[in-house]
Amino acid sequence: QLQLVESGGGLVQPGGSLRLSCAASGFTLNYYAIGWFRQAPGKEREGVSCISASGGTTIYADSVKGRFTISRDNAKNTMYLQMNSLKPEDTAVYYCAAVMHPNPAICLIEGRSYDYWGQGTQVTVSS
Repeated sequence: QLQLVESGGGLVQPGGSLRLSCAASGFTLNYYAIGWFRQAPGKEREGVSCISASGGTTIYADSVKGRFTISRDNAKNTMYLQMNSLKPEDTAVYYCAAVMHPNPAICLIEGRSYDYWGQGTQVTVSS
């Protein structure tokens, strides 16, 4: 059974940091482009970041550029989202997703492009 499981969410003060993890089981992430998405209450799902299967391409939403870093550890079959300088507007449920794209150099931050999704982890930024 193909599964993605997020962890690392929680409550953090503005300006703080969190690292989200997404562990895959039932398949090997090596061949998949992976992405992080988020959805705040009353808002549409937003693409946050993605990294290609090759690792050579990363994309960030303008709202998180310079603050968030996406990475992958294929040996651990896990991907990460390091979030620094967090703001209250970063509060949302964060989801990881994966898709096997024909071109290993490509990733997209469009949710409809992804086939496999985790269950989400809550991130709350508040003082």
